[in-house]
Amino acid sequence: MIDVYVIQSLEFDQLYVGMTKNLEVRLKEHNAGKSKYTKSYRPWKLIYKEECLGWEDGRKREKYLKSTAGKNWLRKQGLIG
Repeated sequence: MIDVYVIQSLEFDQLYVGMTKNLEVRLKEHNAGKSKYTKSYRPWKLIYKEECLGWEDGRKREKYLKSTAGKNWLRKQGLIG
């Protein structure tokens, strides 16, 4: 199983969408500054996650959540403003 996730910066107007096999470890990496993109926008909180059957399904869902349609879906769910 693969987790597709959305995290939100607590101090900046930034979202990050990613996928991983171990979400707990990956979130700690984001908050420890081990990711080049997310390092500047720490700290992060998890606002959404879903499980996918494999990397291919996860990648499709990740791409959708990064799109305008995906961002609109997150808004409709009340996850982002």
